[in-house]
Amino acid sequence: EVHLVESGGGLVQAGGSLRLSCAASGLTFNDYRIGWFRQVPGKEREGLACIANGDRSTLYSDSVKGRFTISTDYAKSAVHLQINSLKPEDTAVYYCAADYDPYGLDHSLSVRAYEDWGQGTQVTVSS
Repeated sequence: EVHLVESGGGLVQAGGSLRLSCAASGLTFNDYRIGWFRQVPGKEREGLACIANGDRSTLYSDSVKGRFTISTDYAKSAVHLQINSLKPEDTAVYYCAADYDPYGLDHSLSVRAYEDWGQGTQVTVSS
């Protein structure tokens, strides 16, 4: 069973940075694509970035390109999301998700493209 645990959220001032982590277990790590999403109450979950662990290929939403960086830590079976220049509108619950994608051919930021989800970590950015 795939198990994903997010960490690294918290309260941060605007302009600051955070690194979120998604620890994955119960899967062959290199065969999976990991995506990061966020959701605020009353809105749909938004896809931010994804990485195919097999070849480290990435896809970013235009809304976060340049401020967010996704990366893989193979030693820890984890995927990180570095967020710089935080803005109050980045306040949300951030989720990671996984889907089987051994050849890195199915890059997607759609919620429907992911099978397994973590419980989320809250990020709050104060102005």
